[in-house]
Amino acid sequence: MPTRESAPLGAPCWIDLQSSDIDRAAEFYDALFGWTHEASAEEYGGYVMFHSGGKPVAGAMPGQPGNPYVNVWTTYLATADADATAEAVPKAGGQVMMEPMTVPQQGRMAMFLDASGGVVGAWQPAEHKGFGVIGETGTPAWFELVSKNYDAALPFYRDAFGWDLATLSDTDEFRYSTGKFGGEDLAGIFDASKALPDEVPSHWQVFVQVDDTDAAIARVRELGGAVLTQPWDTEYGRMAQVADPNGARFMISGPVAA
Repeated sequence: MPTRESAPLGAPCWIDLQSSDIDRAAEFYDALFGWTHEASAEEYGGYVMFHSGGKPVAGAMPGQPGNPYVNVWTTYLATADADATAEAVPKAGGQVMMEPMTVPQQGRMAMFLDASGGVVGAWQPAEHKGFGVIGETGTPAWFELVSKNYDAALPFYRDAFGWDLATLSDTDEFRYSTGKFGGEDLAGIFDASKALPDEVPSHWQVFVQVDDTDAAIARVRELGGAVLTQPWDTEYGRMAQVADPNGARFMISGPVAA
């Protein structure tokens, strides 16, 4: 299992979950993906770290009272300077939701609303470098902005996070671009303006790699989660959208069924 020492600047480097029932969530993800979890010291507010094969892959924290942003996975992009990123975001058409703050010893973080209305985090690493492994079974494998304003999202991520954008498809039926880092595609932006209901905003979604998509969604049901879309095959794998027992949504991706 290849390790990852750090993420390229601007690329997804971490995900975490705001959960209404963190114990139930931890039990679910451990059983589904073979993760192990470890609670942090009290100074970190009950933050839980998930590991796969001993490497960090995700985090979770208790939802705060009165905060409607709960049972949601957040994607964080790597930055060398969270304060500089916070200055760049409004200039690129976004908004600062949470000013940069220091997590003692671990790094510095901020939260933003991108120009298309999607929530995204930024992480400036110190001791915590982000993912220890990605793209392997049981680990995050892809990160995608599902955007209701694709034309605003593209320049935002280029200007605020330095993305090198590549057009994967630009037809009326399917518009999709990727962020390339060192020549490697590490994230995507999907034009969902015709797909999302009015009440659903732009949002980031994470894909977790599995060996067998159908077996994984059967396990989701056994563990009290929900299958939100039936699996479908693409040239990139067999995918399905699911939710944990508290309602947090994420994607599962595995090989195309034989």
